[in-house]
Amino acid sequence: MSRVPSLSRDDAVSVHQQPLWDRIEAERKMPTANIFRSLANAPVLLDAFLSYANAMRDSSLLSPKLRELAILSVGHATDSEYEIAHHQSHGRKAGLTDEQLAAVADGTSTELFNDAERAVIALARESTVNVNVSDESWAAAAKHLDDQQMVELTLTIAWYNSGVRVMGLLGIELEDSYRK
Repeated sequence: MSRVPSLSRDDAVSVHQQPLWDRIEAERKMPTANIFRSLANAPVLLDAFLSYANAMRDSSLLSPKLRELAILSVGHATDSEYEIAHHQSHGRKAGLTDEQLAAVADGTSTELFNDAERAVIALARESTVNVNVSDESWAAAAKHLDDQQMVELTLTIAWYNSGVRVMGLLGIELEDSYRK
């Protein structure tokens, strides 16, 4: 159970918060995901959170497939049911097969991925589990990505590590529509 109220548009305490709800409803799936409903308790920070997340998704040179592989690797390394459930559909849209999604989950079938994909998965897992990464893991990914993409990959991995910790601290539950 969430440790803070899951707010909705009806809970907005001032008319100044209505544009934030307009933004959430325009930019995100409906019904509103629990993470946004919880973060709405801090509306100014939620607004900035949305801007950062949108920039990461819409303004990055990192391919959507590599981004989703990194995010799902973080989700599996932290056993975040919420992150995994929300990003499997994004992974499919980015071109990941169900077989690849299963392989990210259990760390097997590496032949399903090319060298760049394997390097991104390994870097995301190592960073998530160990925080610091080896020069070898960094170099394996950097062999396929330029400096801008490596920074974007780094920020993606760190952002989604932050997200799983926010969800864990706030006790944000997975929506029923995502449960199997």
